Parts: sequence; structure tokens; C-alpha cells
Amino acid sequence: MADKGRGSAMVAMMMLCMLIFHFEMGSAATYIVGGSNGWTFNLAAWPKGKRFRAGDILVFNYSPAAHNVVAVNRVGYDSCTGPKGKVYRSGKDRIKLVKGQNFFICSFAGHCQAGMKIAINAL
Repeated sequence: MADKGRGSAMVAMMMLCMLIFHFEMGSAATYIVGGSNGWTFNLAAWPKGKRFRAGDILVFNYSPAAHNVVAVNRVGYDSCTGPKGKVYRSGKDRIKLVKGQNFFICSFAGHCQAGMKIAINAL
């Protein structure tokens, strides 16, 4: 009889662990970069005070005729040069954060140099 109770407790514990894991996976936050102003100049302070996690989604809203978004590394962020990889151009880009440093710039001429870039650390 004690074995049956122990088995039920193990099943209950496994179900509880699965439920907690499910809520951890589903708790990704969505952030609109720049708030109501959208992806624009002088956003370096925008991430301050926010707690980003790997899996959170950044939404970049902007006019595709005026801007774009390029995910870069630290060197690309510091030098305002993008890799030859993916350039986001939709004007409503949704980008999932990876754990660690995430860097984004606008690669339109002079935009990054004028402050259209952000650096985000995701836990």
C-alpha cells in the first residue's frame, strides 16, 4: 500500500514540475522598442530599467522607407557596421532575444552614428 502512495506522489511531483516548466516557457515578454515613438534615434537609454530574458520578443516599429534593423555583434555595434547577414526591413520586425548580449543598429547611412542603435543584455 505504501508503494502505491509513493508512486502517486511521484506522478504528482512530475506533473507539478511539468506545469512549472510550461509556465517558464510561456512567460516570454514582448517589448516595443522605443515605446510609442518606435525604432528611432537616441534609444540608448530605452533598455534601462527593463529586465530582459532570453526568448523575449523585441518589436521594431518604423517606416521601412526610412530605417531598417540589423542584428550585429559588439564590434558592429561600436563601429556602426553590420554583417552581411539578415537585414530586417518589414517595419514591424519581431526579433527573439538570445541569452547574453544582443546588439541592433539601423544601417541607413549616418543613422547608427546618430544614435539609432541599442544594446540589450538578456538573462
